Amino acid sequence: MTQPKSRKTRSKSAAIHRMLRRRQGATLAEIGKATSWKPHSCRAFLSGVRKQGIALTKEARPNGDVAYKAEIELQP
Repeated sequence: MTQPKSRKTRSKSAAIHRMLRRRQGATLAEIGKATSWKPHSCRAFLSGVRKQGIALTKEARPNGDVAYKAEIELQP
């Protein structure tokens, strides 16, 4: 008999959203490593995030990489 699936299934989309909410954000390389996507697919996903109304900011890291962060407004 098969075991029931866990309700805590983790999608790639959910993983990226968690990465974008981190203090340091996420680079395209980090997103690609976590999802095994190519850079153009990572950029397309970020474009979709923007279309959902989530503001993204780009920040340069000291090593020269560009990190993307989701700007989340706190609800009162």
